Amino acid sequence: MNRSAITHLLLAVLALGGAAGAAAQTSAKKELVQRILQAQQPELETVSRSIVERPAAQMMQEAGLAIQRQVAVDKREAIGKAIEAEVKKYIDESYPLVRERAIRLAPSTIGVTLEEKMTEDELKQLVAWLESPANKKYQSLGPEMRNGFIQKVLIDARPVVDPKIQALDGRIRTVLGLPPAPPAARPSAPGK
Repeated sequence: MNRSAITHLLLAVLALGGAAGAAAQTSAKKELVQRILQAQQPELETVSRSIVERPAAQMMQEAGLAIQRQVAVDKREAIGKAIEAEVKKYIDESYPLVRERAIRLAPSTIGVTLEEKMTEDELKQLVAWLESPANKKYQSLGPEMRNGFIQKVLIDARPVVDPKIQALDGRIRTVLGLPPAPPAARPSAPGK
């Protein structure tokens, strides 16, 4: 063999070795991404539930207004319960469908982004954090921390927001041509 042929042979061997290494790295990254997606499944489920519940909540709000305006007082409770039952049925039927699709689509959206934008080492670090006891404890404290924070903000903001809500109520009543609300019936900040 001449020197040129040996050089080409060595380059071909190195290229094959590099391709095999890249394939192994891609496989390792795919496994890491799968672990990340598995750890993030509760978040995917929360997003799915939000997607389903958001339009239902809007419809419930609109239905509540319609009931107040158009339904006799003695029939409001029964109609409200019937609407709530329909909304619950919708959520119970729709949530599993959206959840399944979210879990199925996550690898081709979130997974692809993770594989393209993060190195194998970064993915390993992320997996280590997501699977760590500290992260799991932090996640379990989320609702408690969020609720405590919201309550404190509501209490702290109430003196500033209540007058603005009352002023808004007055302006809306003026636009609608309604008399001012009696002081006890005026709305206040949420959480009051």
